[in-house]
Amino acid sequence: MKTRRLGRTDLQVSELSLGGVFVMSGCTSFDNARGAVQCALAGGVNLIDTAPNYGDSEEVLGRALEGVTQPLFLSTKLGGHPKPFDPKDRDCLLKSVEESLRLLKRDHIDILIVHEPDDPSIYDWWPDPERFTGPITEVLDELRSQGIISFIGLGGVTAYALAPVVDSGAFDVVLTAFNYDVLYREAVHEILPAAARHDVGVILGSPLHQGVLATRHDDKLADPRALCKPRREQFQALYALLDETGMALPELGLRFALSNPQISTVLTGASNAEQMQSNLDAVEKGPLDEGLIQRLDTIADMVPFRPQGETWIPFRR
Repeated sequence: MKTRRLGRTDLQVSELSLGGVFVMSGCTSFDNARGAVQCALAGGVNLIDTAPNYGDSEEVLGRALEGVTQPLFLSTKLGGHPKPFDPKDRDCLLKSVEESLRLLKRDHIDILIVHEPDDPSIYDWWPDPERFTGPITEVLDELRSQGIISFIGLGGVTAYALAPVVDSGAFDVVLTAFNYDVLYREAVHEILPAAARHDVGVILGSPLHQGVLATRHDDKLADPRALCKPRREQFQALYALLDETGMALPELGLRFALSNPQISTVLTGASNAEQMQSNLDAVEKGPLDEGLIQRLDTIADMVPFRPQGETWIPFRR
């Protein structure tokens, strides 16, 4: 497994990392989750990301990682512990970290990410939304000075609202999801340029759009209620390219993501060893050649911004 520099953290992280959403007990068995973790580690993955909001993912990973001695970076998030969670309450923020450490069976977190700072309707973090400061930044600075965390980050799904927070210069890492993949490229306009300006490491989440770009949906292309005409034609062009190249859709998606040198690592949501190994095999083949990337760019340009109301595609701003 090749590694890449995670921005100004200078951590060398594996090109493929394990996302903790689908190891929670609501998605798979513990044996399957542990199998995914063991397969990832055996394949050279050295970064695992989770969050309090991912069901019991932190607890599952804490159990699955017991006894593991190889070097490993753990990333989790603020937001979700305890309930109700008050993002402006100092004691609540500290309790969130304490609970994550307990569940993960750790005394240190490599990367602590502020969860959904781009959507105040989920967590209203900032008393001063123009400067992105408040109890959260005070607590993060304190935890870092105490050595409880090493680096701080942001994690969200909007294609634009994360960029001003990145431009504050206060964060080391940005985890951006749902807005950079073979079809959806909104991150290139604001998030990725902001990260480049500040040497912020980029973790790419949902590179397969939570399954939409992991499995072909040829049957749904015939349903006019599912997609607008330009989007339907775009998917048809993508599937035609797959037929021509003989490449599986997940492989295409992962290798496309890693074709961008600004992406430090790509999260995979594997829930068992078989899925994890398939993703490892795809990444091992390396980035796509320039000609194929240009053809994917042409397909992506068919619908440069996503319309609302696509009933089977997760909508993200």
